Amino acid sequence: MASFAGDSISLPIELQYTIIDYLHSDFRSLAKCSAVCISWRLHSYKYKFARITLAWGSVLFFLELLKNGFSASAVIPSVRSVHIRGPPNALPTWDVQKMAAIQEILWALTASRNIRGFSLQNLAWILPALAVPSLNFSGLSTVSTLELLQISFYTRAELVAFLNNFHRLDHLVLEDVDCALQSRPPTISETLPPGSYGLALRCPQDFSLKKRLRWDSMTNHSGVSAEDLADLTMFMSERHHEIAAILPYFGPSLHRLQLSTQTIRSSARAHRLSISSADTADNEGVGGSVSRLANRIGDTLRDSIISNAPSVPEMQTIWNYKSDYAYDIRLLFKRKITTSYVAVANLKSYVEVNYSGFRKILKKYDKVTYSELKDRYMHQVVETSYPFLRDSKDRLEDARKRLISLYTKCVTNGDRRLASQQLKLHQRENIAWERDTVWRQMIAQQRRGDVEGEPMTMGALLKPPGPGLFYIPTPLGTIRVTKKMIYKIIAGIIFITLLNVQVLETLEANRCFAILMFCTFLWATEAIPLFVTSMFVPLLLVLLQVLRNDAGDVLSRPAATTWVFSIMFSPTIMLLIGGFTISSALSKTNIDRVLITKVLSLAGARPSIVLLAFMGVSNVAAPTLCFTLIRPILRTLPPKSAFGPCLILAIALAANIGGQSSPISSPQNLIALQGMDNPIDWATWFVVALPVSAISIILIWGMLLMSYRPARAPDGDGEIEIKQIRPTRDPFTHKQWWVTIVCLVTIGLWCVAHQIESYIGNMGVIAIIPIVAFFSTGVLKKDDFEQFMWTIVFLAMGGIALGKGVMSSGLLDVVDDIIHDLVQGVPLYGVILILSPIVLIISTFISHTIASVLLVPIVKKVGENLPGNHQNILIFVTALICSTGMGMPVSGFPNQTAATQEDELGELYLSNVDFLKNGVPASIVATIVSSSWFRSTYWA
Repeated sequence: MASFAGDSISLPIELQYTIIDYLHSDFRSLAKCSAVCISWRLHSYKYKFARITLAWGSVLFFLELLKNGFSASAVIPSVRSVHIRGPPNALPTWDVQKMAAIQEILWALTASRNIRGFSLQNLAWILPALAVPSLNFSGLSTVSTLELLQISFYTRAELVAFLNNFHRLDHLVLEDVDCALQSRPPTISETLPPGSYGLALRCPQDFSLKKRLRWDSMTNHSGVSAEDLADLTMFMSERHHEIAAILPYFGPSLHRLQLSTQTIRSSARAHRLSISSADTADNEGVGGSVSRLANRIGDTLRDSIISNAPSVPEMQTIWNYKSDYAYDIRLLFKRKITTSYVAVANLKSYVEVNYSGFRKILKKYDKVTYSELKDRYMHQVVETSYPFLRDSKDRLEDARKRLISLYTKCVTNGDRRLASQQLKLHQRENIAWERDTVWRQMIAQQRRGDVEGEPMTMGALLKPPGPGLFYIPTPLGTIRVTKKMIYKIIAGIIFITLLNVQVLETLEANRCFAILMFCTFLWATEAIPLFVTSMFVPLLLVLLQVLRNDAGDVLSRPAATTWVFSIMFSPTIMLLIGGFTISSALSKTNIDRVLITKVLSLAGARPSIVLLAFMGVSNVAAPTLCFTLIRPILRTLPPKSAFGPCLILAIALAANIGGQSSPISSPQNLIALQGMDNPIDWATWFVVALPVSAISIILIWGMLLMSYRPARAPDGDGEIEIKQIRPTRDPFTHKQWWVTIVCLVTIGLWCVAHQIESYIGNMGVIAIIPIVAFFSTGVLKKDDFEQFMWTIVFLAMGGIALGKGVMSSGLLDVVDDIIHDLVQGVPLYGVILILSPIVLIISTFISHTIASVLLVPIVKKVGENLPGNHQNILIFVTALICSTGMGMPVSGFPNQTAATQEDELGELYLSNVDFLKNGVPASIVATIVSSSWFRSTYWA
């Protein structure tokens, strides 16, 4: 019978005609029948209507519904908005019956006093009776929004009488309202528009309740004056002189004025003028700036309207028709055209940027490698790709021009230059928004580590976590059981069991043994990050009261907290941070790259010599830098060449051996220095460690040559050709010289630290020099400081705390008694031979740093009990052998980085067999060299 939704009811004009044609019945009997059916459905489903819309033909039909069960008490109280509209394309004739019906409907709807919005449209010459003063529409006093569109009243008095029923208006729109004036021109005191134009008055956005616009405030009643209005829109007739008479009555709060010179019933082309007043705080009177503005507008309109002859009406189309539907269509087209233009412009910019990027990258490559690749690659590869074809570029340009033409027709009334300017402005706003929001959000997410997709590390992709071992359904969801989760459970079981089983005699030593086994298991399995395990150490040492003082009494928890945190930040930690500072400065100023490329350029093109050169460079440089430098060589190798895997493995093995070179080249060396009661100086370390690492690298190089035969071509015919690396020709800058001088001075002071100990106190104080020198002069920034490997710092701090805890709890004395019985009567070199394989095995399967954390306190105690107190010797050789554990892909950071290197097809260069076949023998050789050279050189 009639369609309706849960929040509105609409009775279209076609409803009565459809029913009459179908049932061949008269309207009144049909209306009664329909009213009963609709009323039954409304009461059955208890719909609450917020909006009622009546077409002109449905007025009598809806009145019958009200009289036949459509109860006002059941449905009408929920109505908040009423819309009555007449035929859109014709002026209905005088119809007293329908006019009376509208009055009755309004009385029924407004009886609840809940109406907030009221709109009448296309009811010209029909509503004069509504403005009769004797009629009381008291319910309309609650209306806050009133719209009168295409409405005609006989006299101004009728319009005033009708509008006086509304006392709480926030928003009033009068458009195309005609009072059929025959005599005097209007004045602003009457606030009524002259014939053939409409007036729309809107409140500013921040209008408070005390400043609500009331119609009677502009008709010599109490309330807000016209000076409080902020937004004025006027649809004018050709009587332009009325503008100057109206504008002075508006105050300085009027900041937006829009004028249309189109006659309401004329199809002449509109001339729009928008004027904004920047001086909203002007305190001039009625004849001030607004009055002068009105005069200027009057002059403009006089020149543009009166001086022109009546224009010939143009054909009405969707692009010039003045209706809400036409405006909506044009706005929709404007948005779609603008969005499409921005997309096309971004695509064109993408093509241009990538083309320029290819050209600059190739130009830089030719400059560095002394090649001539750019022209050939650009013509044969880049310019033949689809985005860079001439036809593709022409199609993009043609699409851009067609969008400008559409925008010109739909928006700018044929002004192509204005259309191009507006579209470019939209494009710039889109680019500025993307740079300010999207890019900033991406950077913030990367800093937080909250990025989607596969994470990047060491120049390669980390594989996402695989599926769980099995799944356990629970009421809260399915739990995915992984290998790490099982390791965590096992670690917890071990810890709880050892705490409750008396393995050792003293309680403190037994608890410390439980902490040691718990942390060792977590470090070995990496069930949680290594530095997180290190943070468990001070927590458990304090909570379980493991620490004792020199008298053997257990420290209270406050005293234990103070003591454990005081030893965690030691001079060794400061030395580690100083090493990070020097490394960061060398990398940021490209000094390491300049020196390395200079050395590698001397190696020539022989594969064996290039291999040895990279091993020597990797001994002192970060492996990630070396892996970056070999990329051009790997890309030029023939498929299945053995030189690629050999070169990558050689860099990893040499980087491990390079951890022996200096006290700051690896964390395990710093932990060894921390464990020495009287640390050796840098000069002594260099005398022993440099020859050991050099001999180890040469022997490992020979082993790799025999294992891989890297110079042989894959087809067995001749040798492969290596692209020679060219050194950079850029001169040293002032910043690079400054970094070089500071680094040399710092390393020199470290070498003579024992001689100047009375002046500087400790090597940790010397480490402050590069920090101050580089950060105070701007060589390094705050972001560089944040990028330091702080996980290594906290790992070392936890290791130091665990070592001190083992000593303080008495656990080290128990271990020392056991080892003392094993090595009793064995000479020093025999002890080294016994400890060397133990250290090698442990450092192969767990981190080198963790191995030193666990072993340094033990070998220190063993050395103290040997005749002559050789603790420094055993600690030194332990640190050197920790760096030789490289038989597995997980044995140290260089091996982990090498294991992730892939070729252009995503295939890994190395497998586990490569590490077992070459890494294990290399570890054994390096361990023998370290222990043997130590015996012959250190004592000498």
